[in-house]
Amino acid sequence: MQTVTSSDGTKIAYEKQGSGPTVILVNGALADRAAGAELAKLLAQRFTVYSYDRRGRGDSAETRPGGVEREIEDVAALIDAAGGNAHLVGFSSGAALSLQAAGALGPKVTKLAIYEAPYDEAPDAAGKWKTYKAEQAELLAAGRRGDAVLHHMKFAGVPDAVVAQMKASPAWAGMEAMAPTLPYDVAAIGDDRSVPVERAAKVQAKALVMDGGANRETMPFMRASADRIAQAIPNARRRTIEGQGHNASPAAVAPALIEFLSEN
Repeated sequence: MQTVTSSDGTKIAYEKQGSGPTVILVNGALADRAAGAELAKLLAQRFTVYSYDRRGRGDSAETRPGGVEREIEDVAALIDAAGGNAHLVGFSSGAALSLQAAGALGPKVTKLAIYEAPYDEAPDAAGKWKTYKAEQAELLAAGRRGDAVLHHMKFAGVPDAVVAQMKASPAWAGMEAMAPTLPYDVAAIGDDRSVPVERAAKVQAKALVMDGGANRETMPFMRASADRIAQAIPNARRRTIEGQGHNASPAAVAPALIEFLSEN
């Protein structure tokens, strides 16, 4: 493990492995750098892979106030530590953060690959998002971290049986510890959960926008949002990873990433 100091003095922990062009993995909600370990190992055969703990998670420190601007500064600090430019690969709310970072950091981000940024433009989505944010803030203000994790999982549509397995696993304590960072995921996605078309239009990097084929029926908004993002980014392509849901298998995603990131 190594650390880099972000603009506001926050220490951000990361690990790197492999050799070749730099790839930075950006994870979603309630995930530290260990969540991307399998994918990092697969990509490290061709790239230098940076896996990091977003602020307030794992071994990274926390400095308040936080917010998406601070998280973009964290990404910038990692890119500078890697030599000044890097590819970004983001998943879920980490995809939303990666999209914002790519728009803000210009040529520092050489390529952008995102999987299922959870924007939703259904007619009732904004109202549900507003309720989710208010309820989440109330739980966190009361120190009810476990309930905040459960609340997030229910909103995300995680099946009860899967939640029960998670609660019984050693990983649950880590998710409770990361619960106070959930507002950062909210900030990355945005106030009303709509696709940030204007931000996407600022992305200079070549981009790969992915969704999972298994979500056609269960979460159809993921496909619609991915289509909108790809249309808004000037130099983007779309790809569906068949048979995969929101938590895609690293073995299924890695070949698409390697192909895209290896292109000139």
